[in-house]
Amino acid sequence: METSFAPHPIAVEHLPPFITAPGQTDVLFNFVVVFMVVAVFTAGVLYMRLHALPEHLAHRTRKVQIEIVGVLGLIALFTHSPIFWIAALLLAMIDLPDFLSPLRSMAKSLRRVAGGYPTTPTLAEAPPESVDRTGSELPKPQTMPQPVNSSETVEKAAATDDEANGSETMTTNQRAN
Repeated sequence: METSFAPHPIAVEHLPPFITAPGQTDVLFNFVVVFMVVAVFTAGVLYMRLHALPEHLAHRTRKVQIEIVGVLGLIALFTHSPIFWIAALLLAMIDLPDFLSPLRSMAKSLRRVAGGYPTTPTLAEAPPESVDRTGSELPKPQTMPQPVNSSETVEKAAATDDEANGSETMTTNQRAN
């Protein structure tokens, strides 16, 4: 049994190509669905890349204020307030001076002068790499000598003098007995 579709008497003779016959696949609809899914996904990726731009700038140049830039970026994302994003972008572009490195160096020197033991650098104090911002190689860290007790030093020096001079002086331990 063959069915023929006769156009309606008031319909126009030619139909646009995007109108499909009954029971046929709507190619235009399928194309638009795929296009919209790809367009929304691409727009989301571009939005997130643009939104994360200040954080990438601060991370790439190893800025001190990277945490502040990240927090401002998150606040801008959740509040949809562009002022936080602009502040994060400006903060990522500005070089703030590093105040902590000289303070750590002074504290380490004061500890050494006061007779305290030298501490091994923690992960926060260790440089991220062996090359500074200008590209020149940083010097290798030197191991610091362990401090000794001052009374032991005096006894060793006295013992050395006694052996060199041949005298019979008593050390502090012998005097105490």
